[in-house]
Amino acid sequence: MRSGRRRSVGRRPAAVFDRYHTPDFVLYNDGIPLDREKLLAHVRPARQRAARVHTEVHETLVSGDRVAARYTLTAVTIKGNVIATEIYMFGQLAGDGRLQRLDQLTRPVPDAQG
Repeated sequence: MRSGRRRSVGRRPAAVFDRYHTPDFVLYNDGIPLDREKLLAHVRPARQRAARVHTEVHETLVSGDRVAARYTLTAVTIKGNVIATEIYMFGQLAGDGRLQRLDQLTRPVPDAQG
């Protein structure tokens, strides 16, 4: 089990973000555009509410500058609630290999258990 939280403990979210994303990166999550500042603003409180986060990757595909993945993100809050989301992600890489754009569709996983 890999947890993004454990791997980034002690690191500034902005520095981690910038390592993997271009400055003009935009995530379109269920049609809602989120740029760097909006994503970082979301990450700060989410990191404080999550006790544990697990990502299970089901499928990936890379072709040239295009990437795609289907994965399940499961978070356990500090109150013990389990929130599981299945994510279908399609992206474009910049010339340096960092993510430049992501489009993703999400759906909650019913009756998620931790």
